[in-house]
Amino acid sequence: MVRFAILSAACLSALVVAGPAHAEDLVFLLDNQTSGGVREFYTSPVDVNNWEADVLGVDVLAAGESVRVTIADGRSQCEYDMKFIYEDGTEQVQPGVNLCETGSYTLTE
Repeated sequence: MVRFAILSAACLSALVVAGPAHAEDLVFLLDNQTSGGVREFYTSPVDVNNWEADVLGVDVLAAGESVRVTIADGRSQCEYDMKFIYEDGTEQVQPGVNLCETGSYTLTE
């Protein structure tokens, strides 16, 4: 689990873009309360029409596990679209989640 959190942070650091000095990293807890593992997880600010890099990289967020995610993209933004691809190939897209208000996101079936 610790290796997973460190790897997730390393993957997200690849998303770093120079931004204003007042921009802060967005940190939230991602909790998988489904019966399947998540093999890919993408985020994108709501005003961007492309998915950013896969946050999970080679790791899988297993059913019942959670991980702290840091989005260090240099933006002062709270609303992100999220896309999850499960181990069985099914996809789930959740548009416009305000991660500043919630501080977490829970996947459910």
